[in-house]
Amino acid sequence: MATKLIKVVVHGASGKMGREVIKAVCCEEGLQLVGAVDFNAVKEQLQLPGSSYSVPFSSNLQEIISRCQPDVIIDFTIAKAAVSAAHTAMKHGVNMVIGTTGITEAEFKEIDVLAREKGAGVFFAANFAIGAIMMMHLAEVAARYFDYAEIIEEHHEKKVDAPSGTSLTTARLMVEARDKPFKKAVEPKAAASRGKDVEGVPVHSVRLPGILARQEVILGTAGQTLSIKHDTISRECYMPGIMLAAREVVKRKGLIQGLDSLLGL
Repeated sequence: MATKLIKVVVHGASGKMGREVIKAVCCEEGLQLVGAVDFNAVKEQLQLPGSSYSVPFSSNLQEIISRCQPDVIIDFTIAKAAVSAAHTAMKHGVNMVIGTTGITEAEFKEIDVLAREKGAGVFFAANFAIGAIMMMHLAEVAARYFDYAEIIEEHHEKKVDAPSGTSLTTARLMVEARDKPFKKAVEPKAAASRGKDVEGVPVHSVRLPGILARQEVILGTAGQTLSIKHDTISRECYMPGIMLAAREVVKRKGLIQGLDSLLGL
């Protein structure tokens, strides 16, 4: 018996991540791109990469849901647009994968309630790169054995949020693993130069062209330091995690957070 195709709509289709997701979905067995949405959409059809086929394209998510009847919406936009899209998706009982950061805990709680009411799944991850998830996991394990920690996160100059969602999640996981705050270095007079305090961990954000995404967690204790670093070379690294989430979200109900929950970490 043939496996039912998972029909996918990409929200934020004209963005860099959106275009990469479209390519990945088109190449992924068991997934079918049926529509695309972007605020800047001007054409009614979006040409699929390397193909003569096209799919409906619109700035109106509700219209695309009605026309295309997707199983999953994959969102890489901005927080305000993602929250609005989630409300629309939940109203129609459509599952959703969200990679957009900046959504508040209160907004996620509301999305969770709506998803459970409609029997839909919503998956969110601050980072879909499997290497980045392993970096966070290893930092969480190491945090129990070190007294001090700092994070340096680097991204391209057009990233709108700082610190990054990945660094925020990393700091939270590290402090939770310790069940107590990290020790603090002597506070200098120019306190602002020490980065943003996140759960007691200084986080230093770098924004420069030529960088895609990079994060280093540095832990220190008497006589030694430990560095755990992950480099993103291209956006391709996110695709296996996103495809996994698209397959799994249709089996779940309510809000699921973190790729680690799908990797068994």
